[in-house]
Amino acid sequence: MGWRYVLFRARYWLQAKTGILKLRFPKRATRRSLMTIREWRNHKPAFLFDPEKLTVERNAGIIGLKWRVDQMNKGRFRYFSNHWFEVADWHTNPLTGFVYPKYQHWSGVNDLSPKTGDIKYVWEKSRFTFLYDLIRYDFHFSEDQSVKVFELITDWIDKNPVNCGPNWKCSQEIALRVLNWTFALHYYRLSQTLNQLLLDRILSSIYDQMCHVATNIRFSEIAVRNNHLLTEALGLFTTGLQFPCFPESERWRSHGKRLFEREICSQITPEGTYLQFSMNYHRVVIQLMTWAIQLAEFNNEWFSETVYEQADASLRFLRICMDESNGRLPHYGHNDGALFFPLSECDFRDFRPQLIALESVLYRLKESDAVLNEEKEWLGAGQTIDTEEQMEAILDGVFNFREEGYYVVRDAATVTFLRCGNYYSRPFQADHNHLDIWINGRNILRDAGTWLYNADDESTRYFSGTRSHNTIMIENFDQMQKQHRFIWTHWITNAKGKSGTADDGFWIETEFEGFRHVGKGIVHRRRVVKKADQLHWLVEDRVLNVPKGMRIRQLWHPDEGFLDDFRIGAVDEQGFEIPVVLENGWYSEVYGEKSECDVMVYESGGNFIQTVIESRA
Repeated sequence: MGWRYVLFRARYWLQAKTGILKLRFPKRATRRSLMTIREWRNHKPAFLFDPEKLTVERNAGIIGLKWRVDQMNKGRFRYFSNHWFEVADWHTNPLTGFVYPKYQHWSGVNDLSPKTGDIKYVWEKSRFTFLYDLIRYDFHFSEDQSVKVFELITDWIDKNPVNCGPNWKCSQEIALRVLNWTFALHYYRLSQTLNQLLLDRILSSIYDQMCHVATNIRFSEIAVRNNHLLTEALGLFTTGLQFPCFPESERWRSHGKRLFEREICSQITPEGTYLQFSMNYHRVVIQLMTWAIQLAEFNNEWFSETVYEQADASLRFLRICMDESNGRLPHYGHNDGALFFPLSECDFRDFRPQLIALESVLYRLKESDAVLNEEKEWLGAGQTIDTEEQMEAILDGVFNFREEGYYVVRDAATVTFLRCGNYYSRPFQADHNHLDIWINGRNILRDAGTWLYNADDESTRYFSGTRSHNTIMIENFDQMQKQHRFIWTHWITNAKGKSGTADDGFWIETEFEGFRHVGKGIVHRRRVVKKADQLHWLVEDRVLNVPKGMRIRQLWHPDEGFLDDFRIGAVDEQGFEIPVVLENGWYSEVYGEKSECDVMVYESGGNFIQTVIESRA
């Protein structure tokens, strides 16, 4: 992270302690008319869709959508794709019951206390991603939801004074909220519910929120620099483009576009991998790119060629890692339940709607299912495409992404995924040489997921540590040393790998130097061989320079029913069978939810374990 980061954080901390942040971000709300209702209804800058010319295929049979809107009418809101809570205000954590003070300046809000719990449970409702369900219900069922939508927006404005409370603490959350409000404003642009007074209140709040983002964006540039910064940059670009009535609009538009362009080129590698080592965060960026590229082109603006190249590379990388039968990818890296623009009825873990939307921006899309296409239609994807070129099909074979250390084998409806790469930015999980195996949409050997960011130390170490992955531990030591929250020391070094084909299948060989807090020169080498057209995998682990008296532990996290359908067995270097030990573990399918599961462990006092995984059929 370097001295620039350390000095900036120290200066920022000092500003918070001395009250300078309170001066930079005053509790002062804008109260004026920024645009007439007539000007808004005759809005000139093009948006992602025209509410009078939507090409989405109506479907009044979407039972799940109707049920979710019924829940909202009862005061219940969805959190992280799978949990429902009845929370009447905007400041209560539904898990802990803690209520944040709404008049406290945001710089004094404590978001790391065990008493308060995970602040994401407060931010989730204030993101307003639930607006997409209300808007889609309005469209599909032809039942006007404008009163409900604007009541919720104005209630938030009333209950969240400018620069006060938890919902003003994170600039990314603010920018995302503004993007979602902008989407709703466009959908109801011609609605009779939207009058001058209501428009003035919403635009004034959007202006105040984006002033906060613009003033604080250096924090994300230096201290965060990941999908947070991309969201804020897109917020500035969108706001500057869509609301020319704001005094800073032109500056926000140009600065946001420049930042977004720079960060896409920086955060995504030419191979298409993403710097946060997370499939779900990569999907967040996919949605941001689709929105940004399409909105720019609708307004006769274009990004640099590199942005389109990185988008294309990202699309290819995620397609290669994806199981075609259900659109799922390995549960790899941090997953905080984020899906910024939920515009389809597909499962949260299904990446196809987002990848189809981006593909439609870059290529002439092949025919696909209407359910999978819905997000594409809402985002206007494909309407500006001027090429007949179609995306190349992803064929079976072995794929290397050496820059970030991803190795994938696709063969006979299976996906074999392994990661072993060096860190050029902050690591999030100690998961090197993790092996994920998929068969026809079934994740038979899986990553345990994330659960919560602000959890107890034991749970945090489990889900972010080596023990929740299909790899090797030395005793109970992680590959790196865990510090506070997201911080790891003794980073992995000298990670490398290669892969290829053999007469009877495919192979991957990787190695890294780790466990540096345990001993010197410890190297974990892994070799994986997948037999062609067979459900058969050979995994060989060798660990060099294990400290005397310590044992190596090979970990496997199977799905339910694994042992009914598959055999797994391990031997040491002399060929002696190693008995399996079943330990208790945890699995988190979605953020905020965990369930007990078995972890299969093969333990050896030597330095070598060979394992065979094969079908019982």
